[in-house]
Amino acid sequence: MNTPIGDRLERYTIKRPNEVLLASVRVNGQPDQVAIFKGFSSSLMNPTSFDPDVPVLPDHAEIEAVDRLESPYNPNAPRYIEQGLSWDAFEPLLTAAGV
Repeated sequence: MNTPIGDRLERYTIKRPNEVLLASVRVNGQPDQVAIFKGFSSSLMNPTSFDPDVPVLPDHAEIEAVDRLESPYNPNAPRYIEQGLSWDAFEPLLTAAGV
C-alpha cells in the first residue's frame, strides 16, 4: 500500500473514534511523539503547522512504537488499550480497519 503512514493513522482514528494513537517516531533522526485523534495529528514535542496540508508525519518518518489509548485522552491518567506496538504489529490493525 502506497498511502502515506500519517494518512493511514489519521484514517484509522476516523474509523475508531474511541481511540487515540500516540506514535513515537523519528524524523530526520530526531525523536518526536505524535498524538492522532479523529483524523488529526499533532506533535507533542515540536511545533505543528497551522496548514492542514503540511503532514505532521512525513513519508520518511520511522515509526518506533504506537500506543493505543481510550479517548478522551488525559495525559495525567492515560487509559492504554495496548502499548509499544511495533509498526509490524500495528499494521494488521490498519488493514482490518480498511486503511
